[in-house]
Amino acid sequence: MDQRFVSEPETIGLDRQKLAELTQRVRQDVDEGVLPSAQIAVAREGRVGLFETFGDADNNTMYCVFSSTKAVMSAAAWLLVVEGELDLGERVAAIVPEFATNGKEIVTVEQLFLHSAGFPSAPFRPLEWDDREARLARFSRWRLNWAPGSRFEYHPTSSMWVIAEIVERRSGKDFREFIRERVIEPLGLTDLHVGLPPEENHRVAECVHVGDGLTSDDYARLGIPEPPVTEVTEDAILSFNRPEFRAVGVPGGGGVATAAGLALFYQGLLHGGSLGGPEVWSAETLAMALEVRSGDLVDPLYGKRVNRALGVVVAGDHERNFRGFGHRNSPLAFGHGGAGGQIAWADPASGVSIGYCTNGHDRNPLRMGRRGVGISNRAAVCQAD
Repeated sequence: MDQRFVSEPETIGLDRQKLAELTQRVRQDVDEGVLPSAQIAVAREGRVGLFETFGDADNNTMYCVFSSTKAVMSAAAWLLVVEGELDLGERVAAIVPEFATNGKEIVTVEQLFLHSAGFPSAPFRPLEWDDREARLARFSRWRLNWAPGSRFEYHPTSSMWVIAEIVERRSGKDFREFIRERVIEPLGLTDLHVGLPPEENHRVAECVHVGDGLTSDDYARLGIPEPPVTEVTEDAILSFNRPEFRAVGVPGGGGVATAAGLALFYQGLLHGGSLGGPEVWSAETLAMALEVRSGDLVDPLYGKRVNRALGVVVAGDHERNFRGFGHRNSPLAFGHGGAGGQIAWADPASGVSIGYCTNGHDRNPLRMGRRGVGISNRAAVCQAD
């Protein structure tokens, strides 16, 4: 057994009873037939103290973690920043000349991480990535929706495609290779992939959609804004059941992992690398990466400050539940969730990190949101007193 998985959670400062309450909340949706499977992991002190799977899956099952991938892609790019190979204030066009069209020549590297770059809906077919001519043509055709830096609007995949291109140009390596060599292998993460090897496909739970969505009348009756239509459609989610899509390693949403893989990745961030292994990120690197840089930019759907750092979200104030955290997380907690309700964060105040995965993509965003807050609340307080 991997020494990072402990049978006695007390040895890493986790409370067994609180973990049991968290586990019960995770399995509730499976027991009630809402989700086909769910997987939870909690880690502290560089080791996993809880790892359980419910439903039609087991602890060997991996899941597409969708936008939780953004933290992995970003953490790799941080290394180029601290090594002096990349400046956040640089114009993207100075690195990728093909990008310098249709007003995009003023977009900065920092704006890519903050979702303030101005092209949230720019189209890109994942299978075009490995056709260099096609991907550069895409970058050239993209147009701005609004002036870069003037507002926040979530870029589901577009900005991370550009970050991947930048990583390749500045490192001289395929971005997937760079992530593997500089992040995944040093942390010993055998169950986290950006670009899934073909032989691992049999371990991945296929995505399915569950439940009924809310209608426009439902949103009006509840007095909440109706989410805009984006590229994250039901068909787009299901496309990640195809091995060729998983192999691309979509940098904004195509990572594949177990919940334990996610929890250990965040332990790596908290501790600068795998405990006992090489340092991947210094304390100064993490401080730079977790500085909230989005200022007064607000989410157009909720009107709340977005608290964006470099590719991750910081919990911040009492409205942290709007950012994917629980009320019981500290303001210092940071991470990035994913489509379908994937959860991944670390809390420096407690030393706890969490990974939660499911292959059931709930069409009811309110139920999914309540689930996420409920799980995060219970995980946030599971350290021993």
